[in-house]
Amino acid sequence: MQIEVKNIKENPVNMLRRLGYSFQRNEGEEKSFVRPLAAAGYPRFHMYVRMTGADMTINIHLDQKKETYGDETRHHGEYENEGALAEEVRRLKMILE
Repeated sequence: MQIEVKNIKENPVNMLRRLGYSFQRNEGEEKSFVRPLAAAGYPRFHMYVRMTGADMTINIHLDQKKETYGDETRHHGEYENEGALAEEVRRLKMILE
């Protein structure tokens, strides 16, 4: 899911912290943020944020559990516009837009 926020006037890290997200790390030109839904850390909302001037693009998904490794990497994320992810996107849009 993608959310576009135009012409933000404050620090994006501080803005997302107030919405319950913790900065995780820089991933190239993007910043990674998470918001756990349980004390164990999963499931969690996970977003990548890219700034272009004063505009912010958020790519968000729901990680159901920690990724697994072995012969291949498996990511257990949900990207569809339904359930908890759809509700979170509605909440973010209502506050950010």
